[in-house]
Amino acid sequence: MTQETGGRPNGFSEATGEICYDLPSSYLPHPATGLLHLPRFLAKIRKHLRGELPKSYQRNFGKGFDRFLCLHLGVDPEQVVACVREAADEADLDRRLLALFPADRRVHVWNRELVQKGMSEMGREALLDAKRKMGAEHRTDLISFADMIDFDEGRIS
Repeated sequence: MTQETGGRPNGFSEATGEICYDLPSSYLPHPATGLLHLPRFLAKIRKHLRGELPKSYQRNFGKGFDRFLCLHLGVDPEQVVACVREAADEADLDRRLLALFPADRRVHVWNRELVQKGMSEMGREALLDAKRKMGAEHRTDLISFADMIDFDEGRIS
């Protein structure tokens, strides 16, 4: 499900203004691995494979949080795409991902890193810039890039 923003400044979906309101939050853990953002990446991959990923999301597909997650796991984003493409069902996908990812996924390290992206000195500057582009510079409750994604996609009002 995508929708135009109706003239609202958009930070993460600036290419065409389309926003996918049906993608899961980066804060949701993957049931089989516990990794935050993985369900979102998998949902974007499914949209991509069906040709339904809007241009506004294609620019960062396999980059940003997707890439950071893959770097953390020591895999290439295309390997995750292949798992989704080849899986017969969710159980098969989980088996493929568990075989692809290292046994020690250091879930606690990744999850902490994800929720804190945007909290370093450099990150706060980039976050403020994104908030300005989205007309949300006054928002003190948006403290991370995962918050900004949730704000952009309507999970935070």
